[in-house]
Amino acid sequence: MNAFMLPLVIGAPQIVLIVIVVLLIFGGRKIPELMRGLGSGIKEFKDASRDDDDTTRSSASDAKKVEDTK
Repeated sequence: MNAFMLPLVIGAPQIVLIVIVVLLIFGGRKIPELMRGLGSGIKEFKDASRDDDDTTRSSASDAKKVEDTK
């Protein structure tokens, strides 16, 4: 492994340190609320990307229908 990449490797001690820092900053009561917000944000993002895919597919099929009628 490259010496440049070594600081980017995350192991168990780094994860434990991150969890401790998050607990100290936000406290135990605020974390579930933050996770709910994160989960709802991810759900909205997935729904929006799914809607975008559906719109793209329908517009592509409409364009194909127009080409077929020519």
